[in-house]
Amino acid sequence: MSWLKRIFGQDKPADPQAAINAPAAMPAASGESIPAERVGLNGEYDESGLAKRVALAFDENSELTDENDLWVAQTSGTVVLKGKVSSQVALNKMIEVANEVNGATSVDTSQVTVA
Repeated sequence: MSWLKRIFGQDKPADPQAAINAPAAMPAASGESIPAERVGLNGEYDESGLAKRVALAFDENSELTDENDLWVAQTSGTVVLKGKVSSQVALNKMIEVANEVNGATSVDTSQVTVA
């Protein structure tokens, strides 16, 4: 199962790379800008937009496999990883990938344990 499907119950969008690389701020239907951390997979406002785009980025990275005991969340522009990972190497790669997603200002791993 994919990260996006397991955590958020969603399928990948038609253009995953466009979703991951969402602009720094998107115009909303109301004419106001959507902050980068709130841009969803299809350019809409989404409270968990950054976390979903990070999960999608994990799915799109061939070096990462779904870690069934790890969850992705967000607090504003901070990506929050929670749970357990299989190795420090995997966690380091996740941090690297998460930091590359537009809107991510930092990655919090304080709630992660390495098995």
